[in-house]
Amino acid sequence: MSTVTLIPGDGIGPEVSAATRRVVDALETDITWDVHDAGVIAIETHGTPLPPHVLDSIKANKVAIKGPVTTPVGTGFRSINVALRQDLDLFASVRPCKLYEGVPSRYDEVDIIVVRENTEDLYEGIEFEMGSAEIERLRGYLKYMHNFPIRKDAGVSVKPISVTATRDIVTFAFELATKHGRDKLTLGHKANIMKFSDGVWLETGQKTSTDYPDVEFDEMQVDEMAMYLAWIPRDLDIVVLPNLYGDIISDLCAGLVGGLGVAPGMNLGKEHAVFEPTHGSAPDIAGLGIANPIAMMLSATLMLRHLGLDEEAGRLEEAIAHVLKERKVVPADLHPDGEPATTEAITNAVIDAFNADS
Repeated sequence: MSTVTLIPGDGIGPEVSAATRRVVDALETDITWDVHDAGVIAIETHGTPLPPHVLDSIKANKVAIKGPVTTPVGTGFRSINVALRQDLDLFASVRPCKLYEGVPSRYDEVDIIVVRENTEDLYEGIEFEMGSAEIERLRGYLKYMHNFPIRKDAGVSVKPISVTATRDIVTFAFELATKHGRDKLTLGHKANIMKFSDGVWLETGQKTSTDYPDVEFDEMQVDEMAMYLAWIPRDLDIVVLPNLYGDIISDLCAGLVGGLGVAPGMNLGKEHAVFEPTHGSAPDIAGLGIANPIAMMLSATLMLRHLGLDEEAGRLEEAIAHVLKERKVVPADLHPDGEPATTEAITNAVIDAFNADS
């Protein structure tokens, strides 16, 4: 028996979390759920978006699955997702982007895994607010020491990329390629412009690649990678990227396979794992019963495999694939021919599909 921390999230999070819990429970996996709130809901009850007991639960259980949580734009509290990744050292974000039959797409076949470094880059949160005393000191230092002028009306973010973190994530990506029989790993960068940050990323990636001669290695500027993904995505297999580029490219890849509603994700460290859909909290449709739970259900298949429950994971993924292919119940974001299906109808259809096969 495994105990898993369940963080329902906010917005549509509680709805897609409940749907996912139903399908996992219907598999009779004997998973015990340790439920904790984070995000807007936690502020109302605990005064903070990430109460200490949430981290304590994940540290004790080692595995968590979470619904989406709201991150304010520009102001407000720090991103819960970023905080979890940094506090638990979840250095690897893995986002499989696989096209299932029945899902509308411009392509016939897409199967790309995006591996994203999770702890450094611009998302580390080293920022200087416009007009602050700290940025004035930074402006003075850069002007005096390096003759780099920064406008008075600028804000500044710092982009650290280390050899250590780069080596860890590239090694992780190669190990993932080896485990899943993937033939090619492509490292994305912008080292032609950012020579001292992306330059470290590229050089370290190239050195690490020599330890894996059986996997083809290529490097590609990230803007060129975006073009290839829109043009001929079949040319890419596993891609590994720094934090910001990985966030953007993983959403681009989700667009190739039907959108964020069918895009699962997982964040892995050396001790802990957190599974989550890649979409946001969509507060505009919260409580309407029309949220698409497929991305979180697919995230649960990744969680089940992580827990060694490969048979159950396979049953769940096959059931989801059957529902998507059949298109009798279709969520609004996957362009139904008739009335969009409710969250409950999709959940029922998935459970009916794997019960029919059992």
